[in-house]
Amino acid sequence: MSAEQRKKMVILMINMFIAIGSFGIIIPILPAYLESIHQGGTAAGLMIAIFAGSQFIFSPIAGKWADQYGRRKMIIYGLTGLTLSMFVFYAFDSIWWLYASRVIGGIGAALLIPAIFAYIADITTLEQRAKGNSLVSAAMSLGIVIGPGIGGFLADYGLKTPFLISAIVSLVAVIFSVVVLKESAAKLAFGDTGAARDNESMARKIVRSVKMPFFIPLVITLVMSFGLMSYESVLGLFVDKQYGATPQEIALMVTTTGIVSVIVQLFIVDRLVRRYGEGTVLNIFLGVAATGFLLSLLASSYSLFFGITLLIFLATSILRPVLNTLISKLAGDEQGFAMGMNNAYMSIGNVLGPTLAGTLYDIRITYPFMLGLVLLVLTLVTTRVWQRRFLKQNAVN
Repeated sequence: MSAEQRKKMVILMINMFIAIGSFGIIIPILPAYLESIHQGGTAAGLMIAIFAGSQFIFSPIAGKWADQYGRRKMIIYGLTGLTLSMFVFYAFDSIWWLYASRVIGGIGAALLIPAIFAYIADITTLEQRAKGNSLVSAAMSLGIVIGPGIGGFLADYGLKTPFLISAIVSLVAVIFSVVVLKESAAKLAFGDTGAARDNESMARKIVRSVKMPFFIPLVITLVMSFGLMSYESVLGLFVDKQYGATPQEIALMVTTTGIVSVIVQLFIVDRLVRRYGEGTVLNIFLGVAATGFLLSLLASSYSLFFGITLLIFLATSILRPVLNTLISKLAGDEQGFAMGMNNAYMSIGNVLGPTLAGTLYDIRITYPFMLGLVLLVLTLVTTRVWQRRFLKQNAVN
């Protein structure tokens, strides 16, 4: 990458790091906080599902706006939404206000994430795309590393202290973006594309996505997200109840898995993709993630479950940027639309997975992991079938 490309990538990475880190702060104390307001697995699942539902509804619109009005505005508006969400989360104890904060946060994420990945597509070549996506994904993982570690420490000063710090850190991201972030060089090129489809509803966008060459990767994203979020949404509650894990131990688990994700995304993903290709990498690490889910059902101690969680997070840290890269490569000149739909399909899985997982957790705490295992196996089968058909079609053409 050129010096100018690296400068823009660093700015995007800092934005993503601060945004994700501010949310990561609350992860270790969420089980104890929900218990303090007499809530359990269902509430934990609904918080994630409501966030993802708002993200799903607004993602296609956000993708259009990113194409029409520019990436910079959407990134700033998205960070502002996440900041407001954190302040609401801090200010109220009512479960309904907490749900409302998740709606605001979901809208913010819908504006932010497609715009960032579209920005990356603007400033990178096809050959650089995997590396660019991996760098931003690494920044996300680093936010997950630092955030929970800080949250576990701040929990000693009161359960709500991490919420306040989270809101303040997120506000810093907004100010940083306003001052430092410039529009991508492709700004003049994407205005007409978005304007041509101003009146297209979300339902019509979903229908149109079926005809796109990246449709099956979108479906893979949906199914994989469903299975993975079934796991992640109840992870803190599970280790708290099953092994008596403290907020500090939960923070240690999330921080360590985040460190693994950062290392993998910075130094391994790009090399794997260049050597083996997106298809092979998808197959291998979907299998690794499914194996991790199976082993999690057999874990007899916190330490063993910790190790299995490391394996699962290693796989997901590779799968997410690889899928983003694959969709981006197939999207052509509709990067905003493609990234918006990618976010929308991921959000569908993120809505259904935590909602069902939270309900299943309250029935039996191992059911969410069983559900995730089944869904990841289905994802692997779907991926293999699509790859064979795609290769055969290309050979004919």
